[in-house]
Amino acid sequence: MPSTTITIVKAEMTDAAVLLEFSETTFFHFFGPLNDAANMEAYASVAFTSQKMLSELINPDSEFYFAMIGEEIAGYLKLNFNDAQTEFQDPAAMEVERIYVSKDHQRKGIGQQLLDFAIATATNKNFNYVWLGVWENNHNALAFYRHNGFEVFSSHEFLLGDDKQTDLLMKKSLN
Repeated sequence: MPSTTITIVKAEMTDAAVLLEFSETTFFHFFGPLNDAANMEAYASVAFTSQKMLSELINPDSEFYFAMIGEEIAGYLKLNFNDAQTEFQDPAAMEVERIYVSKDHQRKGIGQQLLDFAIATATNKNFNYVWLGVWENNHNALAFYRHNGFEVFSSHEFLLGDDKQTDLLMKKSLN
C-alpha cells in the first residue's frame, strides 16, 4: 500500500474547535454504525465538549498532533504521559490514547505514519513501552496494532452511554 505524504503538526490551544469537530466526526463515523445511537449521543455529550477539549489541550502531560495533507487535516493523534495516562500513570510508559484518520483518507498509510511518530516520540523520551486501548470489536485496529508488535496484556471496561464495552489494553516494549 503506497503511503500518502503527511506533515505531522502539534495542535495548539487555538486549534481546539477544529480538533473537537474533527475528533467527534471521526468517532461517529467509525463507531456510530456499530453502536446504539442513544449511547453514542450520551457519550458525545460528555466526551466532545469545548471544556473537555480545552482541559486536554492545556494538560502539560498530553500532546495532540494533526496529520496534514497540505492544508487539510487527514488524521490526529493524542499522546499521554505521567498522570495524563488514562490507566496506570506509569512514568516509564507513554499512552497512545487516540489515533484517528478521516474516512476520506483511510488506507493511505496515515495511521501507520502516526503510530510510527508516536513510537519515535516515546523512544526519544526514553520510555520503556507504549500502550493503548482498543475496543475488542475493532478487529481492523487490533490486527493493525498486532502487526506493529503490540500485544494484549489486560483489558478494561469502557462505558459508551449505558453500554458496558471491553477495551483490550495492548503494549509494545521499546527496549
